[in-house]
Amino acid sequence: MCTSLRYRDTSGKIYFGRTLELTMDLPYVMAWLPSGYRTVSTMDGAEPFEFCARFGIFAVTMPARRPTAASPLATSDLKVIEGVNKQGLTFSLLSYPAAAGGHHPVAMTTKILAASDLGTWVLGQFSTVAEVKSALAEQPVMVQPLAILGGVESPFHYVMHDRSGAALVVEFDGGTMSVYDNPVGVMTNGPSFPWHLTNLNNYTFLTNVDASVASFGGHKVIQPDSGIATAGLPASNTSVGRFVRAAYYAEFTEKAAAPDAAVLALAHILNTFDRARGVTIDYPQPGGGHLEVAGLEPEERAPYATEFTSWTSLTDLDRTLFFIRDYESLNFTKFDLGALAAVDTPRTMLLKGLDDGTRDATETLKGSNVVPE
Repeated sequence: MCTSLRYRDTSGKIYFGRTLELTMDLPYVMAWLPSGYRTVSTMDGAEPFEFCARFGIFAVTMPARRPTAASPLATSDLKVIEGVNKQGLTFSLLSYPAAAGGHHPVAMTTKILAASDLGTWVLGQFSTVAEVKSALAEQPVMVQPLAILGGVESPFHYVMHDRSGAALVVEFDGGTMSVYDNPVGVMTNGPSFPWHLTNLNNYTFLTNVDASVASFGGHKVIQPDSGIATAGLPASNTSVGRFVRAAYYAEFTEKAAAPDAAVLALAHILNTFDRARGVTIDYPQPGGGHLEVAGLEPEERAPYATEFTSWTSLTDLDRTLFFIRDYESLNFTKFDLGALAAVDTPRTMLLKGLDDGTRDATETLKGSNVVPE
């Protein structure tokens, strides 16, 4: 469903990329939320938690509910899926079905942060992963049923990266929050993050050096092509296979010497995780699993489910540049947080149809304020 990874250039600067796979197109919204933007996070039975952004946020967002004629969508309905702030801190939401179920009781006078508002809180309040980790030790966060997903409880885990290269994974297993440092800078989906780290013990043999000559009982053999070093990589698109492949590419891809070249190298890496419609399909049967969005009419559904790369994003943490492309394009469109910094009111635009030939949509976003109907 999702793959994310960290890339370093020759000077150690950090770049972050991720893909998002689903079985359907959704009304993703590109959003600029300026410093001073106020969020009210609510949980049933708890005191509302209101906070104000210290830093401007650029994000890919998703409406938390279906609009109605009486209650159209507003900016406050948008929840951060992927984003970066001007301090170079990133936030990513990735599918993790084990998150749902069970909660530890907390005092009803405690201000609880809903997990669906975690992205706005993290990016609006903090500069580094260390700050986020410290704050999470004090701030209760809970998953809650999401109407847009038919009442499923926030089936996600959350990934953060900063300019130092530090990375964090936040998971809710059965409703209980765990916070992990992420030394490999890679994440996919289930199982839990510690399981993925343990599984890497099975791949100590991986190297990017082609071993193209060998001998068997005096018979010399020669591999007539290049690329045999990758023969041991998992081939499937499962989250387990993608985690190992992402760790391999992040480790061994040649480090670029210039920022633009580094972004290009990251794009090439993410291309290896790009999934076309129909590459794998699932007919209704036990096993497997896909996120379902409430409100999709039956006639819109195919007789099978096929996950495809809805969009891919790249983030230059040092220059605070964000690049994105959707399934309809192979070209990335850029957004520059530095150029957005002076915009003091929220701005939104739809991701769908973004590729109109414009390679930099920063100015377009400045003049836009559109949410899906």
